[in-house]
Amino acid sequence: MAEIIITAENFESEVLNSDIPVLVDFWAPWCGPCKMLGPVIEQIAEEYDGKIKVGKCNTDENTDLAIENNISSIPAVKLFKGGQIVDESVGFVPKIQLARMIDRNL
Repeated sequence: MAEIIITAENFESEVLNSDIPVLVDFWAPWCGPCKMLGPVIEQIAEEYDGKIKVGKCNTDENTDLAIENNISSIPAVKLFKGGQIVDESVGFVPKIQLARMIDRNL
């Protein structure tokens, strides 16, 4: 499953009201570490297909959403479960770290 594009319009339905956990990558096109994390997020989306949803939120296009989720540095990855943030990481992290974050919250 490909990543879902998360916007202010679909955040509630795709993330907050999701029946399964949702990993959201808050990023921006000009951010070097965000570009490095992109392929890792794609791999996570493939490997956890059916277990979680994976979304990408462009903070330049969704500044209000970034503010509401306390994004002060990017890339920021937040794991939502039952409409709440249950885990998060900031900056580039290796795939194994994201996998551990997901596994302990499944």
